[in-house]
Amino acid sequence: MKIGIIIGSIREGRKAEAVARWVLEGAQARGDADYELIDLKAFDVPLLTSATVPGAAKKQYDDERVTRWSQAIDACDGFVFVTPEYNHSVPGALKNAFDSLGGEWIGKAVGFVSYGADGGVRAVEHWRTSVANFQMVGVRAQVALGLFTDFGDEGLGPLDRRPAELAGMLDQLVPMTGKLRG
Repeated sequence: MKIGIIIGSIREGRKAEAVARWVLEGAQARGDADYELIDLKAFDVPLLTSATVPGAAKKQYDDERVTRWSQAIDACDGFVFVTPEYNHSVPGALKNAFDSLGGEWIGKAVGFVSYGADGGVRAVEHWRTSVANFQMVGVRAQVALGLFTDFGDEGLGPLDRRPAELAGMLDQLVPMTGKLRG
């Protein structure tokens, strides 16, 4: 079983990469699945402008960058979205990349690790409605990192309770991924 941990920000100075590496470290220590970082920034997914609706593209895309993104997502059985909250919602680059694909997402499990002034919880609430469109199962447990409580001058410094929250989310994600995978 392969679970992709998606670094959902492409901004310079982003916190998502440190968060995703923290998630990866905690996940790999479990030994219950293969975990892989998928850095959205490395794919340079263009704005969705194709005349063909992604759901009808049958994984055949007009742009090589979208094809590479498609292959990376299609190779995973489940996901952890590491998502910042931008203006009380999801980051535009990750939403565009999500919307650029179709069948690659269908019927897979997803967990959420968010961050923002209030833990990024509003971004996750928006993600839950988007992933439901592809019949994805978003697990209930999530990790919500606060910019003022889990980050400092030294970077990411999760509160003591965060590793248990991460374990709780993965405790739901891994079995759900297995069930959906068949």
